[in-house]
Amino acid sequence: RKGWASAHFKRWYFWATHSRLEPVIKAARTFHRHLQNVLTYFRHRVTNAVCEGVNSKIQTIIKMAYGFRNRDHLKTAIYFHCGGLDLYPGTH
Repeated sequence: RKGWASAHFKRWYFWATHSRLEPVIKAARTFHRHLQNVLTYFRHRVTNAVCEGVNSKIQTIIKMAYGFRNRDHLKTAIYFHCGGLDLYPGTH
């Protein structure tokens, strides 16, 4: 799979850099700079998408938490929203 991806990229990169469309050329060069990381995906099939999603959620909480009095309240909000805490835990 990695060999296929590499060959496909080479064909696409040639087309993109000869397209005379500056945004496409710029995107191709950016992709080329990160090519080894992209090709690694085809070997391991692992991404950092989950981490990026959690980070995005935390950044949203921080924006909403402007009025929090201290970091402990912010930490509690992060645990609540990202940790799956129940607002009404059962009494067992």
